[in-house]
Amino acid sequence: MKYILLASVIVLGSVGIIRGEDQQVQRPNILWISCEDISPHLGCFGDSNAITPNIDRLAAEGVRYTHTFTTAGVCAPCRSAIITGVYQSTLGTHHMRCEAKLPDFVKPFPVYLRESGYYCTNNSKQDYQFKTPKNVWDDSNRKAHWKNRQDASQPFFAVFNFTGCHESGISSESKYKKVTENLNEDQRQDPNSLTLPPYYPDTPIVREDWKRNYELITAMDVWAGELIQELKDAGEYENTIIFYWSDHGVGLPRAKRWLYDSGTRIPLVVRIPESFRVNQQGKPGELNDELVSSLDFAPTVLNLLGIPLPTHFQGRAFIGKNLTPPRDYVYGARDRMDERYDIIRAVRDKQFRYIRNYEPFKPYYQYMNTPEKGATMKELRRVHSEGQLSPAAAIFMAAQKPAEELYDLKADPHEIKNLAREQNYQDVLERMRTKHLEWVVQSRDIGLIPESEIQIREQKTAARYNILLNANADLIRRIRNVANLAVGGKENFAQLVAALDDEDAIVRYWASVGIGNLPSVAGPAKTKMKKALTDDSPCVRIAAARALLKLGAPELALPVLKKELTSEHQWGRLRAAIVLGEAGELARPLIPEMQACLKNQPNKYITRVANRTLNLLLGTDNAVK
Repeated sequence: MKYILLASVIVLGSVGIIRGEDQQVQRPNILWISCEDISPHLGCFGDSNAITPNIDRLAAEGVRYTHTFTTAGVCAPCRSAIITGVYQSTLGTHHMRCEAKLPDFVKPFPVYLRESGYYCTNNSKQDYQFKTPKNVWDDSNRKAHWKNRQDASQPFFAVFNFTGCHESGISSESKYKKVTENLNEDQRQDPNSLTLPPYYPDTPIVREDWKRNYELITAMDVWAGELIQELKDAGEYENTIIFYWSDHGVGLPRAKRWLYDSGTRIPLVVRIPESFRVNQQGKPGELNDELVSSLDFAPTVLNLLGIPLPTHFQGRAFIGKNLTPPRDYVYGARDRMDERYDIIRAVRDKQFRYIRNYEPFKPYYQYMNTPEKGATMKELRRVHSEGQLSPAAAIFMAAQKPAEELYDLKADPHEIKNLAREQNYQDVLERMRTKHLEWVVQSRDIGLIPESEIQIREQKTAARYNILLNANADLIRRIRNVANLAVGGKENFAQLVAALDDEDAIVRYWASVGIGNLPSVAGPAKTKMKKALTDDSPCVRIAAARALLKLGAPELALPVLKKELTSEHQWGRLRAAIVLGEAGELARPLIPEMQACLKNQPNKYITRVANRTLNLLLGTDNAVK
């Protein structure tokens, strides 16, 4: 069946018809059934504990994509990539809870559907990290529904999102009970019969969380079944292509917010009615193992409808006509998670995952208010303090991370054994590392720019995407290269010192960070670090202050950090507060300034970090939201 795009649309019959000069082409409806915070814990994906008959039935009639991954391990950055077809780390929506401005040429993809005659609804989550343009949805709220279109023959694109399996459904007793209140005994789980991942302590409290995860998924399955039944009742089931997916992995530690499979591997099921299948695609019960990124969802929908793909799209269509070659790799990015920075990048092929930690001096589990409220996180802290964690769980309680991680997912599906230093895997490591380094430049990864510097530069470029869009590739390579030097060893020291003289503040920032990471040899750079305290860029000044704290010169560093805590750059304030938190007792002279951070701040994250540091220094336990 041939899809074509015309400026005018004539609607005929039960689904949209495009009338060309010589032909009529029926257009399918598209239904997206999305949910939050679940990994492929579904019966159709081989989980024997799952109770998911509706999604299993959909999979039996459609295709299960077994290697589908999100671009981040957390919702909002993922959703910005899904709706725009652009990596969040390119668009500037990579930090959790930020707000970017879209450049003129980037449009959420439902705009193209509406322009071609589709009725587009969203029920109801957006969370794109930018202000949604007015022309994206016909309706976007809790009552939005494809049934509300005035012309029942108009084709529709409808999104329904289930929030009940969000991490808050696990951590909140009241929400868990509310979401699962209509489940019967046959739909409940025995926590003692479930198999926990090896990176969790095996305690009744953790098992309760794991049980809740499964029961919330069952509640989601019931909800999904109702949406599917609505299509059948209205006679639209065979006119509608259905996508079922999750935004990222399970809402528990070392999954949500992380770039391991536990955080980024998601279920994807697509059912295509027979009349809309092309090139033998969509056969019932088919298993497809090609690599799919959630970045590919937008181009796939447009391709299915015959709408030309915008040239700025970074994803590829995986269904429809005229497909490009399948992916060899999928990519993921982690950046600021609420109040804590931790720049991590990942590359995944069908067997291996490579991870580059750009801030390995930070622990895996930084203290963050939201996840710390969860029972499993509390159990990890408690059992670790007692010295009783299993070796697999203890890995992720380390005070620092390796700069590189490499895992063989076939042999080690839970990604416990890091192979980065194994001699037999050096060829794989080099290949995956190279793909990562190429991707940073090709995607114009804005995540290597400190957030305060983004705040400064986007004022001149209208949108943060534009900061690197037209930048010389040499600049991006210089940023990438010195950022990688910054997480290396003593052999990089001379190059880092040389990079302090670079004309670009981002390069000077990473050079300062790298010198601060090498205090045992950084003494000769002290004079240059003192000079960097007066740099024009706040991120450089703060990184230099951090380095001088490491070099035992708090008398030089603290006055600068004190000033940055009240600067005009809110993300500079946050970074200064984080540096003081890392400084431990050396930060004690600035207790009054940190106490002042507990109110009247431009964002709550500054308050959270300052409060945590004060609690540690003063032996208090004051909670802030």
